[in-house]
Amino acid sequence: MIQPRSIVKITDNCGGKIGRVFKVLGSSKKRYAEIGDLVILSVQVAEPRKGVKKKDVLQAVVVRQRKPFRRRDGSMIRFDDNAVIILEKDKQDPKGGRVFGPIPRELAELGYQKIISLAPEVV
Repeated sequence: MIQPRSIVKITDNCGGKIGRVFKVLGSSKKRYAEIGDLVILSVQVAEPRKGVKKKDVLQAVVVRQRKPFRRRDGSMIRFDDNAVIILEKDKQDPKGGRVFGPIPRELAELGYQKIISLAPEVV
């Protein structure tokens, strides 16, 4: 369950390490983000000399969450951390060229084929 002011891990190689969510996109009343939801975040910790800098405001998609997530077949899946992947402006393509860690296969159904193809492991 990711909500405004949640600290999330940025799990691609665009340069950001940690971000703080400050808006969950969807309807105006949407309070929590789940896997596949878009969020607006601010970069809190970034690597030097990379694509994004500290205090950058970016759009990202949630790819892992600690709260158990129910699949259509009835099974539950949960991860060890809350993680996002930063997206290009006005597109659904990732900003970085690599993705770290496992990615759930529900993202393919939501149209994030590029993220699925870059992932080392699809769960």
